[in-house]
Amino acid sequence: MQDASLLRWPRWLRELDQSLTTKPQVVIAGNIRDVHNLPSNDGPIERSTVEAIAELLGVRKVEAVILWDPSGRVRFIPETAFSRLHPLLQPHIQSEHAPASIPPETLLPLLVKLTEAAHVPIAVIIDYASRIARNPRDLSQGHHEFFLGCLRLSHAARELRPPRPSGAPRFNSIIWLADRVHDLPEWLLVGNARIQSISVPLPDRDARRTAATRALRRFARFAATSADHAAAAAENIADLTDAMTLRAIKDISALAMHYDIDLDNAGEAVRRYKVGIADNPWKQDYLRDRIIQGKQTIGQSIKGQPKAIDKAVAILTRSFMGMSGAQSDSSSARPRGVMFLAGSTGVGKTELAKAITRLIFGDEQAYVRFDMSEFSSEHSEARLIGAPPGYIGYNAGGELVNAVRQRPFSVLLFDEIEKAHPRILDKFLQILEDGRLTDGRGDTVFFSETIIIFTSNLGSLEEKERLVDDGAGRVTVVRERVPAFNALDPPEYEVLCQKMLAAISHYFRVRIERPELLNRIGQNIVVFDFIRPPTAAQIAEKMIASILRRVRTEHGIEIVLRDPTSKELVAEATSDLSNGGRGIGNRLESLLINPLARELFSRNMPRGSTAELLVNFDQDADFGIVLK
Repeated sequence: MQDASLLRWPRWLRELDQSLTTKPQVVIAGNIRDVHNLPSNDGPIERSTVEAIAELLGVRKVEAVILWDPSGRVRFIPETAFSRLHPLLQPHIQSEHAPASIPPETLLPLLVKLTEAAHVPIAVIIDYASRIARNPRDLSQGHHEFFLGCLRLSHAARELRPPRPSGAPRFNSIIWLADRVHDLPEWLLVGNARIQSISVPLPDRDARRTAATRALRRFARFAATSADHAAAAAENIADLTDAMTLRAIKDISALAMHYDIDLDNAGEAVRRYKVGIADNPWKQDYLRDRIIQGKQTIGQSIKGQPKAIDKAVAILTRSFMGMSGAQSDSSSARPRGVMFLAGSTGVGKTELAKAITRLIFGDEQAYVRFDMSEFSSEHSEARLIGAPPGYIGYNAGGELVNAVRQRPFSVLLFDEIEKAHPRILDKFLQILEDGRLTDGRGDTVFFSETIIIFTSNLGSLEEKERLVDDGAGRVTVVRERVPAFNALDPPEYEVLCQKMLAAISHYFRVRIERPELLNRIGQNIVVFDFIRPPTAAQIAEKMIASILRRVRTEHGIEIVLRDPTSKELVAEATSDLSNGGRGIGNRLESLLINPLARELFSRNMPRGSTAELLVNFDQDADFGIVLK
């Protein structure tokens, strides 16, 4: 590799080249376990981080590189470097041949001697520096002395040679390779102008395209692919692997070869690599038929919400076709679908999420609910993504990232999203835009196969103030949330939609100042209508039938319910619709379930019995029922 090609090196390598002229020590952190594209006369070549650094040092006329890691393993680059350094390594190394290891306790005195040697330009690379100490905030005595010695070395380092073009660095350098800068003691780096920190980023799109071009030959039937087709496939893979490493692209090509995947289905290879599952529910033939019947299927569970169901099914259709966010060039990694379900309590928002889960995945186990009232504190984000390094629960991971790892194909319901702390909501920006989230351990979790559903009561309640007199002449102002609409006389659905959408917009744009989150939700807001009397009667009848079916299943007793008793029971259960369908269920618990349970318990009827349920209006408690 020639010095003239320096401008085409990765940026972090050029930054290292500059740092070596002014700093005796450099910490390189970040994407250090990846491979990198380096220029050559025959086109880009692939090199590991250590190999790339060694090539740079070779260009800068560093004659000996020593690679050491905390296990004691040592390697000399080039191998002949040991013979040149042998006089310096005495008496620490007695052998005439390059040792396989150098004990950790021997490293510090060796570093002192090597960094002061003037006749041979030397660099020491300390690999896996993050594994030297278990906890950089709580060092053992030996580790403290080692890092303190390195701190002294950084300040005491002497300039061994003057700077000159293409010449060796002024210092014999120590280069640390760490996963994170914070894995080294803070006091070693903070305020220390003699140690430079350099971050190795994830590869950009050009680097990913170059790696994809190199990996294409491992895809099935590559030999029959035209140059234009191959170029388009490389561009596609570069888009699909955003925020992934070049090693991941190599692994994706190996996976494609193993499963006989061709370039036309490169996205399938990327998907399998991300989620780790070969089966793809979104590609099953039966799913198309399920979505076609979606309105009828969901309508069996959700009553009185035809327009909400229509919009939900339209979003599912788009999700099935992989068209969510297709207007954006970077949409391929976004979640399959996003819905924001808005409406008053008890109208069927949570039930719709469950119905969608059954429709798409055929298994309600793929439904994961998060009650966002439990995330009202700014610090509760650790529950979602996991605690950061050094904190309790670091290795346990977070509830959200663990759920997606276990079930990449799932419906994620975030209930009452407005109750979460705004800082928690910021996490959804990355999920909705990029389809991924980095947990507390630094691992990436992909949401590209999930459906994200938010629910909210925004717009259905409003804050009002009232004056309260305590009887002693003191009047206080009390703020309370009251229904924004009269459930007995609700507005028309179109008017309700306008008011709900305006309230949601005001909340995100003004109240919490997160318009960008609202923009990512876009037009996927599904407004639920109020439970109106005809629908309420259907819900009540369905619930009553479910109660009687439970009695038949559990006790083998047939309960007969005829008119007008049935109508009277329905009328009582639906007399107050302010709490929607959930309120009807609660009312039926008092009207029917409690007295029926007492009646069955006291009479101890044998299995196979039949009894007619009658309403007894003479009894005040629990509406009163009797079995005849």
